[in-house]
Amino acid sequence: MNTIVVDKARVRIPERVEDLATFRRWAHSDEFPEKGHVSFLAGEVWVDMSKEQFSHNQVKGEVSAVLGRLARQGGLGRVFPDGYLLTNAEADLSTNPDAVFASVAGLRSGRVRLVAGAEEGFVELEGMPDMVLEVVSPSSEEKDLVVMRDLYWRAKISEYWLIDVRGERLEFVILRRTAKGYAAVRRQDGWMRSKAFGKAFRLTRQADALGYPEYTLETR
Repeated sequence: MNTIVVDKARVRIPERVEDLATFRRWAHSDEFPEKGHVSFLAGEVWVDMSKEQFSHNQVKGEVSAVLGRLARQGGLGRVFPDGYLLTNAEADLSTNPDAVFASVAGLRSGRVRLVAGAEEGFVELEGMPDMVLEVVSPSSEEKDLVVMRDLYWRAKISEYWLIDVRGERLEFVILRRTAKGYAAVRRQDGWMRSKAFGKAFRLTRQADALGYPEYTLETR
């Protein structure tokens, strides 16, 4: 069993974890770490045990809440907030995006499906969802901007949403899959249109009553 120390936390990776199939078995076992993010990305195990910062937490929660409400009210499908395992064998990945959207059409066709756990309930999404979200943090910059951009494209995921609110940044981009990679959706007066949700979006930030940043995902 291999042991990795990340930010003073010990993560023990069993020696049997050598490919996507063995990683998934580990991910569904009691041995898998309950904290942090551990992913299998194109043959490598990536570990991120850094603590989640305030802005990262708040903007991720806002986006998941807004998209979840849209999906439910419009009967569009299901939004899975941070923490749900997504696996795509074609891209050789198994990871926990900050949010995932699977449309009714995708679930009905089997393009993306819920995987049942060994004991009870569904514990994983497998296949090609319609959209994934990653919120960039200092420890995930290379992963989100480079590695996942390539792997989500290989997984044939139609939209990749990227948000970066580190420091003074307020960057939000919707990337749409093309034959040669992802391309940023063109903005119109600050708005970007999502084919996955059939609406346009923009992200704004203001200070709350205590002076802390507050994020709003606007739709139209």
